[in-house]
Amino acid sequence: MKYPLSLLLTLFTLKTFAQTLIPSPENISKHVYALASDKMKGRGTGSKENFKAAEYVIKQFKKYDLKPLGTDGFKQSFIAKVKRVVVPDSLRKTENIIGFLDNGAEYTIVIGAHFDHLGMGKQGSSKDEHPQDKIHNGADDNASGVAGLIELARYFSGNNVTEPYNFLFIAFGAEELGLLGSKHFVNNPTLPLNKINFMCNMDMIGRYNPDRGVGIGGVGTSSQWTGIFENVKGNVKFFTDAAGSGGSDHGSFYAKQIPVLFFHTGGHDDYHKPSDDAEKVDVKSEAAIINIEIKLIENAMKLPKLNFTEVK
Repeated sequence: MKYPLSLLLTLFTLKTFAQTLIPSPENISKHVYALASDKMKGRGTGSKENFKAAEYVIKQFKKYDLKPLGTDGFKQSFIAKVKRVVVPDSLRKTENIIGFLDNGAEYTIVIGAHFDHLGMGKQGSSKDEHPQDKIHNGADDNASGVAGLIELARYFSGNNVTEPYNFLFIAFGAEELGLLGSKHFVNNPTLPLNKINFMCNMDMIGRYNPDRGVGIGGVGTSSQWTGIFENVKGNVKFFTDAAGSGGSDHGSFYAKQIPVLFFHTGGHDDYHKPSDDAEKVDVKSEAAIINIEIKLIENAMKLPKLNFTEVK
């Protein structure tokens, strides 16, 4: 059967359009190298470079036509306290960066990742024997997650689909000081918490180990997650875990009885060390992980607002 040239061109255009939207290893690499370069000096909370990282995220959010939903444009400023070590500048100004994709829906899906790291090793938590004045680039932790955040903003803002849920994209500050950015947001929300459907968090998704697979936590936080995962496959393997709390920003949302998912490729020898560098991030596998996340989100959007289940 012969098809009209106009139809073939339309199908070709749609296919090409879809291909340009899928998570891109090249884009991920660009974001990771930008955020985890030596010039960024580890993005320590309160540092000039931390604010530069925030401006980088704002630039991307503007590129994808997100609406600012902070308290000052895209920014939600707060004061973070360094507690693990004694330093003269223990109180540090920082911010969350918040962008909104308005689909005119009643409920909103939150997608988050923290953009801070350990700076020059003077705020605690380093695993290096002599951390001070060493740049902790934090490529996996968590430039990789921020790259995922930006790619998801690109996908959902550019797919020409008006989804049945809005999206709130948040780059959290001061996670490394005790989840302070996400705690500040849930205690001072710029969108009512009862209007949030669920929250997806990406923290360290750049060091995929095929023997382990990517862990997806939080499946116990709603009885509906199990069905959402049915028939979801990808180019990387994954396993699930019930826990909704834990040492990253999704825990702040779980504490407010909001269902969560947490994407994480696991620990490694470079964790919280100056050696967590951009060239070690597996951008191809990270793109595949983000693609799995898209499938899960799209499956979840076929359902009404998810119920919350406390994990026993």
